[in-house]
Amino acid sequence: MSGASGRDIAYRRFHFPADRDRGRADGLRAGPDGLTLDGDAGRVTHTDPHSGTTAEYAAGAWTSPVTPAGFAVTELVPSWTADAPPGCWLRIELRGWGDGTATTGWYELGHWAADDSTVHRASVPGQEDDRARVAGDTLRVTGTTVTGWQVRVTLLRRLDAPAGPVLRTVGVVASTDPPATGADADDTLRPGAAWGRVLDVPRYAQRLHAAAGETRWGGGGDSWCSPTCVAMVLDFWGAGPAPDRYAWVAPPGPRPQVVHAARHCYDHAYGGPGNWPFNTAYAATHGVDALVTRLRSLAEAERFVAAGIPLIVSAAFTAGQVPGLDYDTRGHLMVLAGFTAGGDPVLNDPYAPDDERVRRTVPRAPFENAWQAGSGGIAYVLRPESTPLPPPPAQANW
Repeated sequence: MSGASGRDIAYRRFHFPADRDRGRADGLRAGPDGLTLDGDAGRVTHTDPHSGTTAEYAAGAWTSPVTPAGFAVTELVPSWTADAPPGCWLRIELRGWGDGTATTGWYELGHWAADDSTVHRASVPGQEDDRARVAGDTLRVTGTTVTGWQVRVTLLRRLDAPAGPVLRTVGVVASTDPPATGADADDTLRPGAAWGRVLDVPRYAQRLHAAAGETRWGGGGDSWCSPTCVAMVLDFWGAGPAPDRYAWVAPPGPRPQVVHAARHCYDHAYGGPGNWPFNTAYAATHGVDALVTRLRSLAEAERFVAAGIPLIVSAAFTAGQVPGLDYDTRGHLMVLAGFTAGGDPVLNDPYAPDDERVRRTVPRAPFENAWQAGSGGIAYVLRPESTPLPPPPAQANW
């Protein structure tokens, strides 16, 4: 069953420890908060390509069942929530399936650590063959038919580490490409429950950090749209890092929590902090649930705002394409904070010279096109477990 707009998007997620036996667990046991390494964990030696450091790790993996998408998939994006204390990290892999057999090999979608003391958190470049290729945080199907997928998560703990990692959830959004225009044919303008509702998300300007001279973790504030948005939404929920966690930021600058987010979302292979699942994984270390999905339209996004949940969305546009956003970007993250009474999106756009000019209202149709055509409708969903998600559509994409 396709989505109402005709575009196929399907999201499936596994929760632990409840879903442990839905897949295969090797060297892992069910703990009270998720999957953890057990006494049968194997041993692997890994050399961090970004530091040259070699260490031996205890390792265990969970492999999902083959999960049908119900359509021919063009892209897969994973996301996860986990704890990775010092000395620990996760490896995330995907492969495609079709007609009862694996139609691709396994591809690595990331080496993720909560900090940078063990391995350098990174995507894995150079993975391309005649069937698929990895583009940072996304598996792109290029030369085969994929109608289902498997995800494999390996938990690793250095042998001298006092505590091990915990895997709480892993999910994947599978999708087809959006229409060439990016427009959703079914997004008929009609008043919804979110029209006239704007959530009180704090306003943080990423460019203040560029002005402050911070150049680490991707060149500094000018490239920090994604972690700045995550910092805004975490603080909206009252879940941002405590001051002792960013006491190392010196000088503290305008928003030390933004610097903290940029450092801990930074992808050392890509050279920036914009990796989608690295951002949601960082958010999840602060006690919120977090995932990456794709939405078909602003009509779907309205359901989240109506439920009190701001979204972080990714768009691409040229200056003037979206009135009110007068700059060029090949990919930019913004917080969708709400809608005007007439249905136009109200954004917290971090690409502003100061906090006061972060809030922007833009016309609905051009913004929706820039979001759908630019990223295929990517959205980060961050919320406390106590705030329920809105009911999903028939072809569930959250």
